[in-house]
Amino acid sequence: MEKGSLILIAVLLIATSCGNGSSNESSSSDQVIIGNQVWMTKNLNVETYRNGDIIPQVQDSTAWANLTTGAWCYYDNDSSNGEKYGKLYNWYAVNDSRGLAPKGWHIPDEEEWFQLTDYLGGESEAGDKMKSRSGWYDDGNGTNSSGFSGLPGGTRTSWGRFFDGKGAWWSSSKGDEHYAWYRYLYSYGDDIQRDAVFKEDGLYVRCVKD
Repeated sequence: MEKGSLILIAVLLIATSCGNGSSNESSSSDQVIIGNQVWMTKNLNVETYRNGDIIPQVQDSTAWANLTTGAWCYYDNDSSNGEKYGKLYNWYAVNDSRGLAPKGWHIPDEEEWFQLTDYLGGESEAGDKMKSRSGWYDDGNGTNSSGFSGLPGGTRTSWGRFFDGKGAWWSSSKGDEHYAWYRYLYSYGDDIQRDAVFKEDGLYVRCVKD
């Protein structure tokens, strides 16, 4: 085989091995081992389900509030926020049978969230170890000793409004017909808190390895 052909093949192999932020893939450099689990260190930022079907982007607040199927948006509908925080998803996208998480990953359920926080010293201490070392308001940064790298990307309510000041992530476990569980970090305090919100809310997604 000629030298030029070998170079072309090498270039093509390199190109096809490189993903981008909007693909349903994950790089090994974007994960961290915490106890017996492997977590992504970035929020999910995909526009398709695992099978390639498009997840709609919904900006209008009224349309968002009336959704009963999966959708995503950027915080404040500003695409520049996606580069730092990823995308906000409603729980219908999280629960879709086509799979929101990349192959080899899944969205953590309640048991897996408890496993994470227990390993980090319990909910009252885990937050400080999960928050990033910068980016939080009023000197509310964490140590990020876990490598989780949590950022205050904000949320979108079930009626379509945006609120900043905290980082919030879905659990795959539903509470009842209307609610699902999630975890969130605030600038104030070293804890991570657990609550249930409407499935129409927009929160971030972190995946854990299968």
